[in-house]
Amino acid sequence: MNNIFNILIVGVGGQGIILASDVITEAAMLAGFDAKKSEIHGMSQRGGSVFSHIRFGEKVFSPVIPESEANILISLEEMETLRWLSYVNEETKIFFMKTQILPAEINDYPQGIEEKMKKNYNNVITIIPEELIKKIGKPKYLNTALLGFVSNHINFTEDVWKKAISANVPDGTFDENWNAFLIGKGVNK
Repeated sequence: MNNIFNILIVGVGGQGIILASDVITEAAMLAGFDAKKSEIHGMSQRGGSVFSHIRFGEKVFSPVIPESEANILISLEEMETLRWLSYVNEETKIFFMKTQILPAEINDYPQGIEEKMKKNYNNVITIIPEELIKKIGKPKYLNTALLGFVSNHINFTEDVWKKAISANVPDGTFDENWNAFLIGKGVNK
């Protein structure tokens, strides 16, 4: 792989963005790539915007994704998707989580975001968190299931994902996290 692969994960504080980006970065390194990660989580305790850039390839010089160069945008909150559209292009796969977290200064959540996304972008993949949670059993493992779903679009072996998850999830939670990953991947129904 000579090209750099770029993944942008966005959402709000408390959604598990940093852990998800740690898992992906670790998987990239275990797969033999040079990997870099940049994250901003200063407002995470206040429900503010949180994002993480992940880049991997033969040699990566900067952890920051240039605008219009994201291969994958993973958005865990609807309005946050809109904030980061300058990083996508017509080939970008946008994983759009149907989650609405009302910011403090807004009284009414804007409607129709999903419809506008699908009208203007080719590769919008909507994820309904409630449906995924029904399959995995606990909301605590939602992001790991989401990583399983996204893993179908990243060419890493199952063993690499297993090691990356094991290295990053809290002690005693690997089995449930791994099961959620497999459910998200579509291996376990």
